[in-house]
Amino acid sequence: MRRSLTHWARAAAVGAVSLVMVAACSGNSGGGGDSRAGGPVTLKINFWGDFGLDELKTKYEDANPNVKISLNTGEYNAQHEDLQKKLVAGSGAPDIAAVDEGFVVQFRGQADKFVNLLDKGAGTYEQKYLPWKWKQTLTPDGKAQIGLGTDVGGLAMCYRTDLFKAAGLPTARDQVSALWPTWDRFIEVGQQYTARSGKKFIDSGTNVFNPVLGQQPVGFYDESETLKMDGGPKVAFDVAARTIAADLSANLTAFSPEWNSGFVKGNFAVLACPAWMQGHIKNTAPGTSGKWDVAAIPGGGGNWGGSFLTIPKQGRNVDEAYRFVEWLIQPEQQIEIFKKVGNLPSQPALYQDPAIRDFTNPFFNDAPVGQIFSKTAENLTPQYLGRRNGPTRVAVENVLNRLATGNLKGKPDQAWTEAVKEAEKAAKS
Repeated sequence: MRRSLTHWARAAAVGAVSLVMVAACSGNSGGGGDSRAGGPVTLKINFWGDFGLDELKTKYEDANPNVKISLNTGEYNAQHEDLQKKLVAGSGAPDIAAVDEGFVVQFRGQADKFVNLLDKGAGTYEQKYLPWKWKQTLTPDGKAQIGLGTDVGGLAMCYRTDLFKAAGLPTARDQVSALWPTWDRFIEVGQQYTARSGKKFIDSGTNVFNPVLGQQPVGFYDESETLKMDGGPKVAFDVAARTIAADLSANLTAFSPEWNSGFVKGNFAVLACPAWMQGHIKNTAPGTSGKWDVAAIPGGGGNWGGSFLTIPKQGRNVDEAYRFVEWLIQPEQQIEIFKKVGNLPSQPALYQDPAIRDFTNPFFNDAPVGQIFSKTAENLTPQYLGRRNGPTRVAVENVLNRLATGNLKGKPDQAWTEAVKEAEKAAKS
């Protein structure tokens, strides 16, 4: 999710949002599968987490009675693995497939298996996106664009004010931000919390590893596709290992039923919070409304997640799929998604729209999330994410999980050696 935004003048944006105009500008785009005149169309969309599609599905169907939207949500890694299998098989892919930034270079390298959205007129949107966001799905030669960005994942830290108060910690977001300017201080605060409360501080070690990695100049790979484990990954692994060693983690696998239950039961008090995490917390634990707030993340800034919508070429409803994607990225829909689930748009002109700029989230104690997450997104310098970034991340996360609860527990040095070995395997596979 997540994630998971260049200049769009508000006046022009408002004129672009109507369904009629979107359908008109897309209606004569070439390519197979335009069945609007031939009967009802069902568009299957594969994604994970919360893209804010439930409400928009009904809105689009009401305005386009010939179209039905089939939402197929699944586990993050599994959805990407399934897409890869279907592309290799040559059949079975959805009409629209969400792709996360961690996997985007892998799929961009198979641009021939996706509809080139430039052929559909998507080039008109380039200037509306953050430049780096547009380039993430653009082939190196600039001739093919495989996806349109939904959101970016600028980082903050979400925390439970009631649990902090019970442990004798400050609760005001500015005071909480001041507690942890660095990750070392974050661990110290976590030790204070666990000592006073008898509860775990964070959800999992992997959800420390990922944001720390996102703050480093270089992640798993440099732009020559060379694996760089001794750089950013080593820094992030060490921070996560120290957090695990301090016994701060509830060791809950992200997006598992146990993790979701942990939000409800208060099994942890804080977690790294890219913009898209707001929606997951709200939907998973609605009874905790008003108990959460949003503070700065240790180390400052960084990006974690941010997604794209792609159209596999094997789809049967290519033109209708593009009409929906194009409608979904219009300002009206992007603002609605942000307000409903927190996903911050990839189009920075929208950050100045009062609907985002002045938005406060009542679920998060009226935190000014529009300002908080817009600021982090505008200051992002994203990493290059290699072709094997997704599988490599999964391999290293698996080792961290074994450090927390498996046969590597209490053996950080051995765990790092194993992480390097598994990352090298993933890089070559």
